[in-house]
Amino acid sequence: MASREGRRHHNHRHHNLVPLAALISKEVRNERLEKPTVRYGNAAQSRKGEDYFLMKTDCQRVPGNPSSTFSVFAIFDGHNGNAAAIFTREHLLSHVLGALPRGLGQEEWLQALPRALVAGFVKTDKEFQSRGETSGTTATFVIIDGWTVTVASVGDSRCILDTQGGAVSALTVDHRLEENVEERERVTASGGEIGRLSIVGGAEIGPLRCWPGGLCLSRSIGDMDVGEFIVPIPFVKQVKLPNAGGRLIIASDGIWDALSSDMAAKSCRGLPAELAARQVVKEALRTRGLKDDTTCIVVDIIPPDNSAQSSPLPKKQSVLKSLLFRKKSPSSNKLSKRLSAIGFVEELFEDGSAMLAERLGTVELSGSGHGTPNMFTCVVCQVDLAPSEGISVHAGSIFSTSSKPWQGPFLCADCRNKKDAMEGKRPSRVRVA
Repeated sequence: MASREGRRHHNHRHHNLVPLAALISKEVRNERLEKPTVRYGNAAQSRKGEDYFLMKTDCQRVPGNPSSTFSVFAIFDGHNGNAAAIFTREHLLSHVLGALPRGLGQEEWLQALPRALVAGFVKTDKEFQSRGETSGTTATFVIIDGWTVTVASVGDSRCILDTQGGAVSALTVDHRLEENVEERERVTASGGEIGRLSIVGGAEIGPLRCWPGGLCLSRSIGDMDVGEFIVPIPFVKQVKLPNAGGRLIIASDGIWDALSSDMAAKSCRGLPAELAARQVVKEALRTRGLKDDTTCIVVDIIPPDNSAQSSPLPKKQSVLKSLLFRKKSPSSNKLSKRLSAIGFVEELFEDGSAMLAERLGTVELSGSGHGTPNMFTCVVCQVDLAPSEGISVHAGSIFSTSSKPWQGPFLCADCRNKKDAMEGKRPSRVRVA
């Protein structure tokens, strides 16, 4: 199974756990090892021609091994042209996979995935900026491996999860300056200026924007004319679905400006994925009209024995079977893992920090191996480094000698410069090819 094992937790005083264990004993004994069926559909209405999407269900963790298959779904909402959205659609997946160590089993691979997503997003941004184009894009990137869903996102495209219990949960965070106080504070602390558009007479109109450039988002891929404090470092969330499965709705802001998450989920319940995507777009257009590109992907993750159904029809259930996020802790045990058999969604990972060093972690030379990046490779762009060339991602300055040389992961000089620019420590010096 894709879920991570925690340490076994013993508590003999709480006898009320015994009936719960008895209640799910049948499900535990019959716990399915098969992967769920993935069915999907998409729909779109174009106004500016800047929305792009990716749907790929034949990816493999181990090339040539069908049992290692996983699926990828993504939406890229471009602005100031479509170049960044097209480039990201074509390159982001390969950059993420290139940042993953080789030879990992499924559980190790899933544990390494959040860091690889950060590296892949930053590499994609760096490569696109080197082209000298000023376009930018959001990216909401979803990887489904068995019952585990991992979502990475920058910008304001969104992914939500709907389950049989009828509760709707966001798997992304909107990076809009107007709505995200923490992101506003980060941008200003890094040297950006935030304000509304001024018109004749001094009146201010519209949403909050970052200047220079006037972008409404605090994170994106591209946008080299705005400033490096608009970062490509994604919010990442990883969850394990219950054995009943669930439905993902991934959409650009053309949907979310018209519909709340609950409205979008309710509008398409009971419909197969293809019709559900059309219904969400139809409902958004009915509510707001076609004011922006409007793109929606619906993905149903269905238990193998229910694959004949189009999608589970939501129904009211007991409190026990309602959606509940359970954060993984060091004291969690096998019982908490197996509660997925009766309707629990388990949160495996979540991190939205914009600090690259925090997201890439620490690697010791003596501890390198499975699940850790190559010590003599740039953790972002994957170029080979001589032992004397790597600069620790944790170093305080590009010229600093205070950090221990064996504390990786390491960056090449170009990626170190980009990291410093994103943190407001120096002007950007992206090399334009």
